[in-house]
This record gives sequence, C-alpha cells and structure tokens, in this order.
Amino acid sequence: MALVLAPEMPLSGWITALDQQIERSPAFFDARPVVLDLAALPKEQPDIEGLLAQLDQRGIRVIGTEGAHPSWHGIEAWGRPLPGGGRPTRDIAAPEAPSRPAAAPAPEPSAGGPSFLLVDQPIRSGQSVVFEKGDVTVVGSVASGAEVIAGGSVHVYGALRGRAIAGLAGNPRARIFCRRMDAELLAIDGVYQTADAMDAALRGRAVQAWLEGEAMRMTALD
Repeated sequence: MALVLAPEMPLSGWITALDQQIERSPAFFDARPVVLDLAALPKEQPDIEGLLAQLDQRGIRVIGTEGAHPSWHGIEAWGRPLPGGGRPTRDIAAPEAPSRPAAAPAPEPSAGGPSFLLVDQPIRSGQSVVFEKGDVTVVGSVASGAEVIAGGSVHVYGALRGRAIAGLAGNPRARIFCRRMDAELLAIDGVYQTADAMDAALRGRAVQAWLEGEAMRMTALD
C-alpha cells in the first residue's frame, strides 16, 4: 500500500514536522512506497528537486507525483506522474497499482468546517485512508490489509481487522475506538502494538485504546 505525502508551505515547517514524525516512528516509512502530492505548492516554488532529495535522504521512497507544475525540473527522476482522471488524493490517500482496488470514496471536510473525515463505507483490503488534520470515522469495517491513519483519533463502527494509526501529527491524546477489535496493528503517536502483543481477551469486543505516558492501554467498552 502506498502512502500520500502532501507538502505544504512553508516547506521548512513541513519538513520539521516530518522529521518529528520519523523520530516518533523510525520504521514508519521503511520499504513504504510514497506518492508525493505537490498541488499545494505554488508554481513558482523553487528547487523542487531539492525537496525530493531531502525526502530521499530520509529514506522516503517516492514512486510517483501528483499536482506537479510542467515548469518544474527534476520530477521525472523521482517517479512518474500518476495518470490523470482519478479522484483527488489530498486527505484521502489510496494510490495503488492497477491491480489494487480503488480508494474508498469519502467527502472532504468543507472549508471552515470541523476537522474530521467521515468514510461511509467499509475500507477494503489494500486501501489506505489518510487524514492528517483530525479524526477519521469509518461507518463500516476495516479489512485485513487495509489501514486508517489520522492526525487525531480513529473511530471504526464495525470490525477493525487491519491497521489503525492515530495521532500521526504528534497528538498523544488521540484514541482508537472500534466496535470489534481484530486489528493487525494499533498505533498512537508512534507507540504501537501488533496483534501478537494484544490481550486475547479483547479480541472480538468493542475496544478503546489510548496512551498513558509511553505505554498503550486498551480496555473493553462493553
């Protein structure tokens, strides 16, 4: 599964936030294909190639780009532009090889509206939903091999069989809630537990997860 990164101005602040995320979760980008969404950068933005080089220095493997201006040089060496005609990938990220299922369609929040994303159908295996600005609520299940990544909390009103990552933007108060817990991995602000480390007594139950210091806690809701 590929992940979308969307640089924002000022780039120095965005790079600093990225370094903080890497410090919290050093293995987060390991062997992870990344698509770079450049639509938020002004067309006069200098040294796009320098930005791509900085990502490469951090071990981030860019396989494609979106939103690049035709005047920018150096893009071709870092991944081909994705084909046109697809859905926008800012906030909802599910770039994939042609054999992969399409991204779960979900509306973006309106300008000035609340900082949450509502996905009103199940997330299928191979899909990745990313919303760095707030909470993600899934009205349905998250299949094995799928993932939901939120800057805030994650709410799953169904079975959570894939991966849920909350507090991506450095929010230790974020939580994960699910109606049925069968997750492969839960992570909050870089602290994670895999399926093998989770309490077997919580399997199949409604669960919430949160952080106490550097430890993840989980408890049943029913």
